[in-house]
Amino acid sequence: MPTLLFTHSACVQHDTGEYHPESSDRLRAILHVLDHQDFFYLLREQAPRATDEQLLRAHTRAHIDHILSSVPTGDDIHEIDSDTFISRHSGEAALRAAGAVVAAVDEVAAGRCRNAFCAVRPPGHHAEPGEAMGFCLFNNVAIGALHARAVHGYQRVAVIDFDVHHGNGTQRILWDVPGTFYASTHQVDAFPYSGMAEETGGAGIVVNAPLAASSGSETFREAWAGTILPRLREFAPDFLIVSAGFDAHAADPIAHLRLHVSDFEWLTRELAEIARQTAGNRLVSVLEGGYDIRALAACVAAHLRVLMGG
Repeated sequence: MPTLLFTHSACVQHDTGEYHPESSDRLRAILHVLDHQDFFYLLREQAPRATDEQLLRAHTRAHIDHILSSVPTGDDIHEIDSDTFISRHSGEAALRAAGAVVAAVDEVAAGRCRNAFCAVRPPGHHAEPGEAMGFCLFNNVAIGALHARAVHGYQRVAVIDFDVHHGNGTQRILWDVPGTFYASTHQVDAFPYSGMAEETGGAGIVVNAPLAASSGSETFREAWAGTILPRLREFAPDFLIVSAGFDAHAADPIAHLRLHVSDFEWLTRELAEIARQTAGNRLVSVLEGGYDIRALAACVAAHLRVLMGG
């Protein structure tokens, strides 16, 4: 079965302002590299809008209304917080980003594709139930995970996060949701300064493996192979959702881990194998961070080659 790509032009049009690291160039670079002949058999779909019902599984009514009512109608860029900015296409982009993950879950659940990748922005894993932060407006992966449970009845949904920043929003949303598993590696002294090992969840399972600045391949792989992956296998997910941030790459300008393309490729293989063993290959991957354009494009290409069976 094929791998399915969800994206939308609104995600490129989301303008965060000059010099902002979470820029449209990120997605342009990814889509450019996916024009390579290696991705000829990658199916491509336009992301639909998320509905209120889908958003409300992860966010408060007040938060949704605040984000969408704050979108400017002209060419101004509005500040949500010191890191998070919106422009006239940002509301549409945020709805399409969340909608992409929901649609990807639907397609994978129906067996119409092996797995899916959502090339979307704004990213989502910092967005909390009632607060946008860290470049994120809606929590795309949490919305997808809760949709998988509510609509398709999956009982053991795992969200796996290898972004260099801890997914505080995802952790908070899933903390008390039974039948969920959230795991993350991240730089310990980086924004949002959460994700300590002692944060282990409520009704849901949380596994954090914080890494010291300047950690490289060996430390990263040891954290996954020695701590997170055994717990994930024990959980035996019936659906996997991946927060695929590539800002732990050594070239990334806003963090200080020292990973390489081969590390992300290795972890993708490990996750795909667990999905094969326990979840009938059901896996949806969602773009989060990654701010060196060339490194980001190379990492996404490697990630997708594995998902496509390469």
